[in-house]
Amino acid sequence: MYPHLFRRPKTVDITPERFTLSDGDFVDLQWAGPTTGPLCFLFHGLEGSGHSPYITGIRSTLVSAGFQTVLMQFRGCSGVPNRLPRAYHSGDTADIREVIADIHRRHPGRWLGAVGFSLGGNALLKYLGEEGSNSLLAHAVAISVPFNLSRCADRLGVGVSKIYAWHLLRSLHAKVALRAEDLESVGVDISEALRSRSFRAFDEAVVAPTFGFVDAEDYYSKSSCGPFLSHIQIPTLILHAADDPFMTTDSIPTETDLSDHVTLELSQSGGHVGFVSGPCPGAARYWLDERIRAELTSATE
Repeated sequence: MYPHLFRRPKTVDITPERFTLSDGDFVDLQWAGPTTGPLCFLFHGLEGSGHSPYITGIRSTLVSAGFQTVLMQFRGCSGVPNRLPRAYHSGDTADIREVIADIHRRHPGRWLGAVGFSLGGNALLKYLGEEGSNSLLAHAVAISVPFNLSRCADRLGVGVSKIYAWHLLRSLHAKVALRAEDLESVGVDISEALRSRSFRAFDEAVVAPTFGFVDAEDYYSKSSCGPFLSHIQIPTLILHAADDPFMTTDSIPTETDLSDHVTLELSQSGGHVGFVSGPCPGAARYWLDERIRAELTSATE
């Protein structure tokens, strides 16, 4: 589940940018790599950031292949609290759309691709489905995506997945405590939020009232990328593992759920954002990064 804890990707120089959004809030971007040639957006998972090992790994790999990368850290994930009560959620495509549109305007004529992991992959695929043939991206890759958020939330409350869920919930609780006054102003019951011991309970207490959903199930229904996959109109690769411990196999889409532009590569093993082989951590081969690089390099040729 945590093979990236052992990896030591090559360090690349990072240029930060604070991007001001139309509502007055901001997201922090991290640029890396050459300022010409193909440009690839990166979108991290829940409570991820520019320090997440899977991000540092793919960033290093793509930069070495001649790509410039720009990581969009979701609101509040860069280590600096965002200005507004609104943070981010699994189906939140507004900030992605605004950032992509602005960078497309600033860099006319450049090839634009994107890679999204877990929550970031769900949001990326939903964005692509919403945009259809109007997408400003030429190619996309999504990894370990929670196609059905309701089933994923229930799966995270079972077995060893509960340990991972609690780790993330502790981080989310800390942010709630930090922004208690702001969140109360949009209808969040802080006591209920801090008592939550499952994603469903947290989403019911925090995400639903903050973003105007009726309840957690309404949020899951409207934010899952599954129903949007048939509307994607650019070449898109989805990499998923059948043994992903945070999702159920019945949530994995079938061929009839996908548009002709979407390819799903399902491996029997790989866990959640894992996809590593080798006899031991010190001699591991992180083939996920190699597969992404091959896909995007081929797309730009």
